[in-house]
Amino acid sequence: MYAWIWQRLPGNAAVRAGLSLLLFLAAVAILFKWVFPWAEPLLPFGDVTVNDGGTSSVQPTGAPTGTASPSPSGGGKSSAPTIDGAALPTYIPRVPLVPTGVVA
Repeated sequence: MYAWIWQRLPGNAAVRAGLSLLLFLAAVAILFKWVFPWAEPLLPFGDVTVNDGGTSSVQPTGAPTGTASPSPSGGGKSSAPTIDGAALPTYIPRVPLVPTGVVA
């Protein structure tokens, strides 16, 4: 497709490059001006699910594993950490915050 467009543009390589840049900028302008605003209500970017109002107790990553809040079901404590009944991953990688070889 790009070769087809390039072959049909008039002028030498410099003129074609300039016209290609103008075509690209026109396409981007059309997308941002008309296409994206039209498509935005059709996309699910606003469909977020936030339950609980932020009252879950989540421990910092440096906390020992298994210290998150127990299951709210009341059916006895399990050894796996949970938040609102959902199991949390128990593997917390111990990686340094500063890459090795970098002096902070």
